[in-house]
Amino acid sequence: MKRLIENGLMFGNLVEVSSPALVERYKRAMKHLCGRETTLPDFHIDISGYSPEIGAELGDDLYLNPKGANRQFILLTTAQKNAPLLNSKFSTSRGIIRQFIETNEAQLFALTARDAVAGSLQNSVYEISTPAKLLDIRRITVEADTIGGHVADAGKLAALIERFRTEPDGWRDDLLIAEMIGLAKRTGDVTRVPIHLPQMAFEQPNFWTSHFGGLYVFRDLPSPALIAAMPRESLGAVPISQVFDLTQRNQVADWLERNQLVEPIVQARGMDAAAVIRQKMDFILVEAADRLGLEIGDARRTELRALAHRLGDALPPEFQGLAALLRWIEAGGPWPRITSEHPAYFYTLRARAHKDRDLVNMLLSELAPLDVRQMFIVHKELFYASYAHWSERKRRYVAEFLVREYVVDKQGARAALFGPEPGMDERSRPEPRPARDLGPVVGPWGKAQGRRA
Repeated sequence: MKRLIENGLMFGNLVEVSSPALVERYKRAMKHLCGRETTLPDFHIDISGYSPEIGAELGDDLYLNPKGANRQFILLTTAQKNAPLLNSKFSTSRGIIRQFIETNEAQLFALTARDAVAGSLQNSVYEISTPAKLLDIRRITVEADTIGGHVADAGKLAALIERFRTEPDGWRDDLLIAEMIGLAKRTGDVTRVPIHLPQMAFEQPNFWTSHFGGLYVFRDLPSPALIAAMPRESLGAVPISQVFDLTQRNQVADWLERNQLVEPIVQARGMDAAAVIRQKMDFILVEAADRLGLEIGDARRTELRALAHRLGDALPPEFQGLAALLRWIEAGGPWPRITSEHPAYFYTLRARAHKDRDLVNMLLSELAPLDVRQMFIVHKELFYASYAHWSERKRRYVAEFLVREYVVDKQGARAALFGPEPGMDERSRPEPRPARDLGPVVGPWGKAQGRRA
């Protein structure tokens, strides 16, 4: 993983903690949350305050996420909102923490100036021994306060001030006044500078979790489903009617279509479908060459095309399917027959613009695993696990490509591949126009014109 770290492809945008004051605050927060401390003089933290260096020191990557069910967090600065979330167990966790920070940024800025803020993402499930228990998770509540309890003390002080103002003999109550003065020494003047962190709740109807080999839960849809990376029979009984695994390509494809979650990239508005398909073909060629032990030189497109001619009939079916689609786009070739049984099928799709767009693209990256760029962008846990098993030759190619083609313009690359960011409450956008007049042809996604993707 050293190459990824050096190129900013792993542990990028972490927040450095090196000042003695912040290190001491972090130690106090660690002690408060998990009863443990670090001896490191400096380290880096993610959006939740998790440090990979401390995780390595303790031999426990879940020291802030016991049993992977209720993630705890430590905030030393509001700048953490731009950091990634490492060792993610749920796809929604980073978005929840970021929204909590952004909503309460002014309060958190003032609070972290004096102490660390510690909290947790609470749900009603405290252990996840079976897949069925995952489906009990429906709402996540964020609870937080400083280690010194400034928010709780401010609430007590506000209540005492109200008593002082409303009780007829409040000004004579020496005990009440003394208690107010004692709390004010810790909180400051809450009448002028109120301290309040509201308890925030987030619904979690649709999400991915790394538990049980990886599960996708979709409940907030016309046709709910659970999709597993492991064989569906291994999940046992779950309270959801449709359960698929990734080997059931026809069923998953039909479910995506019925819920209007995907669209063919050749019909996606604003996408250079030909360029995207060519790049997917390059990734497939690199994997084929690596598997056969063939040299690819610098893996320039001319070298890869020479390799494709050399392989001939031995080209992977994913490559051949995408090549046929590219001929249709660029040269008016015959409309390719790419059904959901074809290995190239899921490489031809992307998520439509809706609130679960990133989650659906995450699922597609598992169904089209040779597209390493999409996998890196939307499913880093899968990317890092895959990277660990690649040859040195493929690791070098992928790292160099991502630095050259993605890191230099992350937002532009995401927009080019997946379209503009949808709003949180956005269910759909106007229908995409075809890349060209499709006529009455029936192709891999059904009737190509006038059909919802």
